[in-house]
Amino acid sequence: MDKVQQIKEELSRFSDPEKKEFFPRFFKTAPGGYGEGDLFMGVTVPHQRKIAKQYYRQISLAETEKLLQDPFHECRLTALFILANKYERSKDQAEKEEIIQCYLNNLSFVNNWDLVDSSAYKLLGPHLENSDRQLLYELAEAPDLWKQRIAIIATLHFIRNNDFDDTLRIAEKLLD
Repeated sequence: MDKVQQIKEELSRFSDPEKKEFFPRFFKTAPGGYGEGDLFMGVTVPHQRKIAKQYYRQISLAETEKLLQDPFHECRLTALFILANKYERSKDQAEKEEIIQCYLNNLSFVNNWDLVDSSAYKLLGPHLENSDRQLLYELAEAPDLWKQRIAIIATLHFIRNNDFDDTLRIAEKLLD
């Protein structure tokens, strides 16, 4: 059994029927809602974090990408926790670059506020800390709400390091 299937089975074991019913309303999945069409298993974030921590060393980047593309919200969030764990613990710059490329190549699956808020400042923030931040401005100008949110949330990493310039500039762009 591959790691993706193992993780999905782990997530299924923690599925709570009440949460499965509640999450679609909370994340506005009805037609016209910002989370329209999203599917939920009913797994809480602490369980997802635990599973991500358990598997991040064992799962390949390709398998993580497959999990990130899953129709279930919890699979995508767990994949983002895995990417963040891999990135934070890696000492290899080439590996970090691959993780960021995986993230950027799959932004269309980072399509709800919790997915953005759990990943952007942990991945893009540190990645762009000592380099050109033009990507954030491009994301801020995208017509996609979630890309715009990624742009501003990524700057939380800079804020925590007393660097406010990009946050303020991007906020101004988003207010226009």
